[in-house]
Amino acid sequence: MKKHSIDYTTKTGTLQKSTVGTSLFWMIALLIGIFIFSGCLREANAQGNKANVKVGAYYFDGWAGKNKLADNPNEPWAKNAPTHLTKRFVRDFSEREPVWGWRDDSMEIMERQIDLAADNGLDFFLFCWYWKDNKGPINISAIEKDHHHTSMELYMKAKNRNRLKYSLLVANHAGFEILGNENWESAVKYWTRFFRDPQYIKVDGKPLVVIFGTGDDAITDEQIAIMQETAKKEGFKDGLSIAGCGAPARKKAFTHSTHYNLTSGYADGHEEHKFQELIDKAKPNWKGSEAQPYIPVLNSGWDKRPWEGPEGLNQKEGWYFPDSSPELFKSFLKDAVKWMDDNPTKTTKERLILVYAWNELGEGGYLVPTKGDPGAAKLKMIKEVIDGK
Repeated sequence: MKKHSIDYTTKTGTLQKSTVGTSLFWMIALLIGIFIFSGCLREANAQGNKANVKVGAYYFDGWAGKNKLADNPNEPWAKNAPTHLTKRFVRDFSEREPVWGWRDDSMEIMERQIDLAADNGLDFFLFCWYWKDNKGPINISAIEKDHHHTSMELYMKAKNRNRLKYSLLVANHAGFEILGNENWESAVKYWTRFFRDPQYIKVDGKPLVVIFGTGDDAITDEQIAIMQETAKKEGFKDGLSIAGCGAPARKKAFTHSTHYNLTSGYADGHEEHKFQELIDKAKPNWKGSEAQPYIPVLNSGWDKRPWEGPEGLNQKEGWYFPDSSPELFKSFLKDAVKWMDDNPTKTTKERLILVYAWNELGEGGYLVPTKGDPGAAKLKMIKEVIDGK
């Protein structure tokens, strides 16, 4: 069969094949351009939906040191147990055991936690810090031997610590009380070793310290002023950002206010409640002012049954909220972001959010991966909210 070349005709004449090829080229180029542009637009929209926040989690180190029953042959579970593990914990709440085990006092585990936190949207840990000696003058040797500080010391030496910042939560409560003007001055002088660290978190350009225990007998306005003056003498010309925990903080000279956690029924008897009740309790406390901005706090959970009773830490029975879920936590976090969006002058310019907690396993407030939740579902919710998903 004879082959024929094909002419494309129009009303005005013949459109040669070369013209058709050129038209097809530009059509394809246009489609590619549209595809690239739409991809860029989607990326821009995704960036625009990201939550501009910095999330920190409280870190409690009860998972080092020697359990008081470690040498008791009748308690084999305690042989290599950390200080805050209990028989009731092991027997009835074993699903809370972290995937790396009950202990956290090795460099390998600390570096693993830093990566885990940073990969999932956390910006910093707030390490619980404890005074020695209780109600007495500073005892630096005892402070540096205290198992409560083991994880922070490991963090300070971790090779990947640049991925995660940190701050101090001063546990100024029974057993670790800082009393008197002189001791608050000594405390700040000791803390300056941390304040000078580039990894230490700052608010308004000043090192952030969070104080737990802010009642009238715990700390006074005069002592807060001493903290500020001491910091200035130590080279921090603008002083400190000092956030007090709880309602008393709002009546004092703290630069900021916040909470450690917000719970109900701490010692009101064995009662099961819905986690939504804790969410509803927390939100009315998210209120601040230009003079004293508030850092919103949200509980990741609350259930301290492992520490209750004679096979626990002899704590009194209280309410527990076993239905906390990743979905509820995610919604809770989104509400905190929205509160800051709606109240920009009543919170920190850095838009900090604090989570209770990274590893309060005994009280049910934790983000770490456990045998019952190896995927750390709540922790992953932080990244989803930050990424705007």
